[in-house]
Order: sequence, then structure tokens, then C-alpha cells
Amino acid sequence: MRLRTRLFLSISALITVALVGVLLGLVSVMQMAGSQERLINQAFSTIDISLRMRQHLGDQMVNLMGKDLDSPALQASQQKFLAALEEGLSSTTDAQTREHFQRIAASYQVFLDVMRQPASLRWSLLDDDDFSHALDILRTSMVELQRHSLSVVGDAEGAARDRALLIASLLGLLGVAVLLIGFVTAQGIARRFGAPIDALAKAADQIGRGDFRVTLPLSPVNEVAALVRRFGLMAEALRQLKETNIEKLLAEQQRLKAVLDSIDDGLLIVDRQGRIQHANPVAQRQLSWAEAPLGQPLSQALGRPDLDELAQRVLRGEPLEDEPEDLVIEADGEQRLLSWRLTPVLLDEGRLLGGVMVLRDVTEERAFERVRNEFVLRASHELRTPVTGMQMAFGLLNERLRFDSESREADLQRTVDEEMQRLVRLINDLLDFSRYQSGVQALEREPCDLEELLATLRQRYSAHADERGIEIELELHPPLPRVKLDRLQIERVLDNLVGNAMRHSSEGGHIRLQARRHGERVLLSVADDGEGVPYSQQARIFEPFVQVGHRKGGAGLGLALCKEIVQLHGGRIGLYSRPGQGAQFYMTLPV
Repeated sequence: MRLRTRLFLSISALITVALVGVLLGLVSVMQMAGSQERLINQAFSTIDISLRMRQHLGDQMVNLMGKDLDSPALQASQQKFLAALEEGLSSTTDAQTREHFQRIAASYQVFLDVMRQPASLRWSLLDDDDFSHALDILRTSMVELQRHSLSVVGDAEGAARDRALLIASLLGLLGVAVLLIGFVTAQGIARRFGAPIDALAKAADQIGRGDFRVTLPLSPVNEVAALVRRFGLMAEALRQLKETNIEKLLAEQQRLKAVLDSIDDGLLIVDRQGRIQHANPVAQRQLSWAEAPLGQPLSQALGRPDLDELAQRVLRGEPLEDEPEDLVIEADGEQRLLSWRLTPVLLDEGRLLGGVMVLRDVTEERAFERVRNEFVLRASHELRTPVTGMQMAFGLLNERLRFDSESREADLQRTVDEEMQRLVRLINDLLDFSRYQSGVQALEREPCDLEELLATLRQRYSAHADERGIEIELELHPPLPRVKLDRLQIERVLDNLVGNAMRHSSEGGHIRLQARRHGERVLLSVADDGEGVPYSQQARIFEPFVQVGHRKGGAGLGLALCKEIVQLHGGRIGLYSRPGQGAQFYMTLPV
């Protein structure tokens, strides 16, 4: 028999026994109540008839004891007495009650016979005569009838009480029996099912803690035995899976550690709170760590209190507006400069796992940049004086030389003049670039109306654009705030961007100047529909001496100067371009 059938039959048997007992008790109580009600109603009916007979007898005695005998009233009272007596005889079903009614009938007949004697006898009621004896016998019979009726009521109540006690006792015994049967059944179920289930629960907890050496219980119940057997198969499968996964995980961990340790740059792996979890040997050498300070925050391990806030911003997905400052490390009596970049590590569903900080020793690069900047600055100064003198001398020479405009000499003069002007622009750009990088250049900030600035820029290039059929569109998104900036420097940036857009746009092209507010920053952009910037060159386009595309001109310092000017204003400059679909240069300035 299956477990489900056993439980169903056991519970059904308990419920059936309880319901049968309750039904028997209800039927017995209803039968007892019905019989008791009949007995009490009959007894009270008998008492009522007896009271009426006594009333009619009293009316007869009052008539007989009066001065004048009212024969019709006397006969009416007698008829009512006999009618009540007949009603009692016909309605009673109790033999004893019928016997009492028959005694009353006989006594009343004797009373009537005595009462029919000569009238003189009626005046001796207080005497010991036949009339008094007959009346006493009749009255005694009626009193005995009432007593008998009252005793019937009392007996019915006593019988009902005894029967109620019997029914209550039987129901109590039935309840005790049901409780005993239920307790025995529950004990059996608990013993047969509870113990194996508890053992399975303990085994599950043990498996959850990673210990697969569990002891499984035995059970005579087929269903529980099958469950235990399947649980054992599951535990064995989990054990094998764990062993396999651990081996794979260890192998992957060793492979990843070997890859990280073989990278030339220093790597620091941090968790979601910015605490160091791993450092490869290169990072330990760069930071002069004898042992990696695992578990420490970056600010404490690197001696930079601001790193915690920067790391949390990066881990939250917020980009850093400026390039982070180099880490200054004192090691072996010398100073090292380490550039760093922190990148968040996300799972497939976008859940943050931690971050990776890449460290690179840029001590020699920074020294070379300083030397290069100083050389460029000094060379620019040294070159500017003789070139200016040469330009002035050539100008004086041009005033004295007279050649035909179509002659070879005039063409050479124009070529020398253009190249000298180009050389002057190059020297000026080098000088300005060196000043910006060295921090010598100062800004003269004043509130500026951006709408008027872009309108002036559009007007300045409108003539040249009309010659080539290029449309310059002005797209403003008010309200635009007044921003404090160095107008001449920002105009230089915009001139450079618009000049590049004009140079890389074809005939009939389209250039869009855009300005809008974005939070606490203002965004200015110049977009064209030219050939765009190749993906391979977009990352280096703002570096000095880098030229993009086939239409090259100048020394490649224009966008590098734009970047330095925008950064000096506390802003950022960037590029969005798809090859063949134009380019959009944008810059953001703080409000």
C-alpha cells in the first residue's frame, strides 16, 4: 500500500469515528429531549385538569354552602367537573395517572350520591358525617393526582439528567479514544517519517556547508526510502561537481595569476569597497612593497587620501573629468612617477565585481616631456627673434624690388613670403603650446554671451563658406547662461575647429554650430558632414604634431592647443566620428 493511501485511510478512520460519535450523541440528546418534553407536557396537562376540577368543585361547595341553592349553577359546575374528568381520562397514557383519575371519578360519584340526600344534611358539613367523608376522599384523590403529576415531572428530569450524564460519558470516552488513536497514529507517522526527514535535513545542512560525508537514514516506507536514495544520488553528484569545479577554478586561477604576473605594467585588483585583493610583482616593485598590503584601502596603501573618493566614483561608473594626477613614490632614495587608470569590472548582468588599477612608470617620460617643453619654449624664443628680423628685412626688400606679377621672380617672392608667414605661425604655435603645458599662460576671464559668440563666429566664416557653397547652421538651446571665460582663447579654439570643418568639408557641405546647457556645464560643438576621422587615429588626434587625413596643413598643433586651452578653463574636449559620416568636435565648460 502506498504512503498516500495509508495516510488517507488513517485520517479518514479518525474523522469517521469522531463524526459517528458526535452523530450518536446528537441523536440521543434529541430523543431524550423529545421524551422529556412529552412527559413534562403530559404532567402539566394533568395538573391543569386537576386545578380546573378543584375550581369546579369549589364552585359547587360555594353554591351548596349558600343560603339559597342555585340548582342550574350547581348542575353546570358538576357538568364542567365531569367534562374535565373525562378529558383527563381520555388524554392520559400513563396507567398510574389513569388509575388516579378513576379514583377521583369513583369518589366524585360517592360525593354526588351523598349530595342528593335530603337538603338538611348539607348544613352539617363540619360534622363527622357522610358528606364530609365523601368530600375528604374526593379532595384527597385530587391531591394525590397532583402529587403524582409532580413526581412524574421530577422523575423525567432525573431520568434526563442521568441520560445526559451517560451521553456525556460516552462522548468523553469516544473523545479519549479518538485522542489515543490520533496520538498513536501521530507517533507512528513521526517515527516512520519524522526521523528520516530530520536526518535528511541535517544531511542537507551538512552538504550546504560543503561536507559531503553524510550518513543517510533507513526507512521501511517505500516513498521515504526512494527519497533517501535520490538524495544520496544528488549528494554524490554535487560532490563530483564540486571536485570538478574546484579543479577548474584552481586551474583558471593559476592561469589568470600567471597572465597578471607576466604583464609589464603594474596591476592592483580591488573589490567593490576599493580594498586591495591582489598585486602583481610589477606593481610591488613599482611601489617598493615587500609584501602586498591585501585588504587595505587604496588611500592607505598608496598614501593618497583622495584615492578612495576617486575609486568610488569610478566603481559607480562615473567618468573622471580630468586626467588623474601621477602617483609620487619615494623608493630607494629616488622619486618615481606612476600614471594610473582604474577600470570597473562588471559581470554579464551588470553587477559590479570590483576594479583593476593599471600602474605605469612614467618617470622617464615626464622628464623627457619637461626637457622637450623647455627646449621647445627656448627654441621658440630663440627662433622668433631672427625669423621676425628676416620677415622685416624681406618686407623692406619687397618694397625695393619691382618684378612683373607674372614673372618667375614675383612667384618666388610670394612663395618666400608665404613660407615665412607659415614659419612665424608655427613658431607662435610652438611658443603658445609650451606656455600652456608649462602653466605659464594665464586666462583673462570675463562673462561671455555664448549666443553672441557663436553668431559672431558664424558671421566671420560666412563669406568663405558662401564661396564653397557650405551652409553654416546655428543651433541654440536656450536658456544659455553667461559663462566666465577668456573669450580670445575660446575664439581661437572655435576658429580652429570651424577651420578644420571647412577644410574637410566638400562643396555644398553642411556645418552645424551647437550650444546647450547640460547640468552644471555648457556644451559647445562643431559638426560637419565630411569624410570623418578613422577609428585608428581618433585616440591620438589631440596629441601634438599629429595630423589626420590627406589634407594636411600646419604642424599638427591646432587640436593640441585646443585641448590645452579647454583644460585650462576646467573643461573637456572630445570627438565623435564615424568614417565617411562626418565628425563632431565638442567641448564642455563649467558654468
